[in-house]
Amino acid sequence: MSKQQPTQFINPETPGYVGFANLPNQVHRKSVKKGFEFTLMVVGESGLGKSTLINSLFLTDLYPERVIPGAAGTEVSTLHYMKKIERTVQIEASTVEIEERGVKLRLTVVDTPGYGDAINCRDCFKTIISYIDEQFERYLHDESGLNRRHIIDNRVHCCFYFISPFGHGLKPLDVAFMKAIHNKVNIVPVIAKADTLTLKERERLKKRILDEIEEHNIKIYHLPDAESDEDEDFKEQTRLLKASIPFSVVGSNQLIEAKGKKVRGRLYPWGVVEVENPEHNDFLKLRTMLITHMQDLQEVTQDLHYENFRSERLKRGGRKVENEDMNKDQILLEKEAELRRMQEMIARMQAQMQLQMQGGDGDGAVHGHHV
Repeated sequence: MSKQQPTQFINPETPGYVGFANLPNQVHRKSVKKGFEFTLMVVGESGLGKSTLINSLFLTDLYPERVIPGAAGTEVSTLHYMKKIERTVQIEASTVEIEERGVKLRLTVVDTPGYGDAINCRDCFKTIISYIDEQFERYLHDESGLNRRHIIDNRVHCCFYFISPFGHGLKPLDVAFMKAIHNKVNIVPVIAKADTLTLKERERLKKRILDEIEEHNIKIYHLPDAESDEDEDFKEQTRLLKASIPFSVVGSNQLIEAKGKKVRGRLYPWGVVEVENPEHNDFLKLRTMLITHMQDLQEVTQDLHYENFRSERLKRGGRKVENEDMNKDQILLEKEAELRRMQEMIARMQAQMQLQMQGGDGDGAVHGHHV
């Protein structure tokens, strides 16, 4: 029986070709196998359609257990409303695994119910800031640990900040919140329920919001410029996306028949507002921005926001970085408490002196009687 000769290794490439040009394909295969992680935070007052928009963006139901109270049962609705008014800001993180053409995305959407609902909204965003810092803290802890192979990245990569279409620009709360987080997360301003505005009103509101953002030195996420070697279509797409900020959007999960085809949109007596029609709103532009710049949003989070947090943390010798506003408020509260204690002490001393004076007068009267 003849011994089988080993198969000769054949060079798969042409002579003079090393093969490292194939490295991007290896990275692509590895990335697809590992999957991608992205955390999106949505912040805005109740009733601006945040949940509907997120479900529309990713064609999934992130909030299957959420019950929206109807108009029936006024007492129940009123009770629910009162509870909502009294409630503090909560953090609700929903994670869903989305797969499209073999590419897996682990999407975490962080909702902030209760934001802006209270009568006094002075402290309503401290919970949100604490959550963002906690995710940085957790990532830093995992990164500094022994097992760094399977670090789950829950850092907030992007924040959609929903602005009401019914005002005349930014409210004081909008300005205060964005200024409080603009050094911690990428802010993308979104005008909600754009179908309540005419096209002229929409453009006017956009300009006003951008002017106020510049006036208050608020740092929002700026799309990177297209590289010179990119094709003209991508350059034009980038230019249009930049010109559309803040994005004015309409969300809907209902399929409506319009012009003989099924579209997602909102039906009105005067016609249909199509969600994915760029002439009707910026929904498609917002989704394109998020998908095409998802990697850049992650890189800015890593290279800018997280590095700022990390360097600040290391400068303080490993101590937890507390929010400066919280520190100031804590100092003020301590001073107020100390002032109250001093006032109470003075009041007690005055009461004791009065009692002593009254006792002295009584003794004098008794001695006078004996004389």
